[in-house]
Amino acid sequence: MTTDRELALYAAKLSEQAERYSDMVAEMKKIAAGAIEQELSVEERNLLSVAYKNLVGARRASWRILQSVEQSEMAKGNEKRVKLIQNYRTVVEKELDEICGEILCLLDRHLVPSASTVEASVFYLKMKADYHRYLAEFKTEDDRKTAADNTLEAYKGAQDKAMGELPSTNPIRLGLALNFSVFYYEVLNQPVEACQLAKKAFDEAISDLDTLGEDSYKDSALIMQLLRDNLTLWTSEMQDNKPE
Repeated sequence: MTTDRELALYAAKLSEQAERYSDMVAEMKKIAAGAIEQELSVEERNLLSVAYKNLVGARRASWRILQSVEQSEMAKGNEKRVKLIQNYRTVVEKELDEICGEILCLLDRHLVPSASTVEASVFYLKMKADYHRYLAEFKTEDDRKTAADNTLEAYKGAQDKAMGELPSTNPIRLGLALNFSVFYYEVLNQPVEACQLAKKAFDEAISDLDTLGEDSYKDSALIMQLLRDNLTLWTSEMQDNKPE
């Protein structure tokens, strides 16, 4: 007999195929809410991440476009258009606030406490940090500082666990280093720290890459490529910004 949980999982996969991520989130929330009684499997954990990532990703992209257009109209002195864009941006920010708040609540109440392995714990703490970072991207003044402080705390908590117990080539550990370094670069505006973190993660993993199986190798190598791409870009930008 099919359980409610199995039906919710099937419905979530169906929603993903149909690219209806609001529906996918609704189904995965049902599973996440029961995490204390029955911990999420790796598959369920990944589906939850995909669901919220797509939901928030669309709005982050919208926000960036609106911000870019706003700056363009501001440069032209089009005050009425600027006001219209700012009002529209506020709508997107409200949606981002709600989505991030929802997943952060699930993480604090159900998911982080349910983690029985180091890998699951790092996965959820990284996720928690990521969604605080998404808030920090558009918040201002004290709200931005609060979001950035929460992000830093969660990333550091995840990093402490990962460095101690996960291999350097573990995709979750590498993904954590990737996102943590992006936070240093884009939110805290600390490029030196960003590069140091990314380089350390890359160098440690490269020496152990030969020990991986084919599936793990693909996942880890992909994230390592992203780390290297960021390092190349950031180093170049730092050189360009050096005073003559």
